[in-house]
This record gives sequence, C-alpha cells and structure tokens, in this order.
Amino acid sequence: MSLPDLTWQMVYGRLAWAIVLATLLTALVPGAWRHSRRLPLAALGLMALACLLPGQSSPAWTLGLAFQYPSALLTSCCLLKLLDRRRGLRGICALPPGLAAPLAIAGAALYLDAFGVISQGYYYAGFSATAVPILAVLASAACAAAIIRGRSRRQALPLLGALLLFSLLRLPTGNVWDAVLDPILWGWALVALATAALRRMRRLPAVHDTQPEPAPVLSVAGVDPYSTIKEQVSGKVSGNLSSK
Repeated sequence: MSLPDLTWQMVYGRLAWAIVLATLLTALVPGAWRHSRRLPLAALGLMALACLLPGQSSPAWTLGLAFQYPSALLTSCCLLKLLDRRRGLRGICALPPGLAAPLAIAGAALYLDAFGVISQGYYYAGFSATAVPILAVLASAACAAAIIRGRSRRQALPLLGALLLFSLLRLPTGNVWDAVLDPILWGWALVALATAALRRMRRLPAVHDTQPEPAPVLSVAGVDPYSTIKEQVSGKVSGNLSSK
C-alpha cells in the first residue's frame, strides 16, 4: 500500500472541488446565460479562485470536512460536462446508464459493508498491493480499446482518466475505491438511473383495449369476424327458408 504525498492531496482536493463546483454552477445558472459558451470557463475560473483561498475561507476546506476529496471519476465526469457545455452540447449525459448502473451497485455494496450489514472488507481491499494494480492495468487497457474502437466512449473516457490519475499519482487517497466512487457520485448515479427509467417509461406506447380491424377478405365476403360461426350459419339458414 502506497499513499500519495499530502501536498499532492491538498492540491488535488482544491482543483477537484473547483471543477465540481463549476459544473454545479453552470447547471444552476438561469436564463440565457446558460447557453453561453463562455460560462464554463468563467465558472471554472471563479471557483478555482475561491477554492485557492487560504484556510477556512475556501469552500474546498468545508467540503473536504464533509466529503473529503471528490473521486477522480467524479472530477473527470464534471470536466467532461464542462467541455460539452463549452462546445454547445448541453443535452448529452455525462453519466450514462452504462456507467451509472455499476457505480450504483458498487456504492450500495460499499455502504452496506461500511455499516456492518455484510462485513466483507470491500473498502480495505482497495489498498491491495497486488490485485489493485493488475485490475487497474486491465481496466485501463479495456477503456483505451473501447475509445479506439469508438464504443462506449462516454463511459470509457472519464473512467480511463480516473484510473490513470490513480495509477500515476495514487490520487486521491491511494485507495482505488476513492478513485472511482464517492457519495456525491453515487447519488448522481442513482438520480441518472431513475431519470433514464422515467424517460423509458414515457416512451412506451400506451396499450388501449380496442378491437382489431376486420380482415378485408372477410368484410368483402359479408362475414362478420366478431360473430360466432353458429350465429353466421343460423343466419344463412333462416335467409334460405324465408326466400323459399
């Protein structure tokens, strides 16, 4: 187990919180300002100056007490969202269901483990000196291959950035779980899944209890497709008797 240098942790924490707060600010700005492509850079510069303030005057200090550091994956997703807004792409989801689903499941397992419900030590396994590096290399290779092939880039790109930051600098805490998950990202994943489920339900066609259209051949032949065979036969017999 190797921990990152404390100085690198402090620098990362302030910059990461600046990116997260800038993304939140751009999402909350009302009116026509939201459509401005200069807004992401202005929000990022403003939040960076605020987070670089010394001591308790910095919002990063208060947020660090409550949430410690943002995960590298949350920071990557927020940075990707800022880049999308910079390019005028506001409708693209920075956390698609393909990435939100495993995050929601992993977060639930970690929190159940932390509360002692399952007690398997999942979080402490993230400090493993053998399994974690192998897993990080394999996952990074899979993400790189997906990006090159043009498959699931929205999921692979931020995950690759988080894994590279963890592999090279061990940020943010030296634990692989802190690199890919945190309480804010877990909540975001749950909201993203719920939103995707609601949109899918709205797209489902409404089922109406209507009778099918009669077959053209039966209509031409003068046969009522909704009446029974017995009724049709009795009708024909009565018609023949009346004609006689």
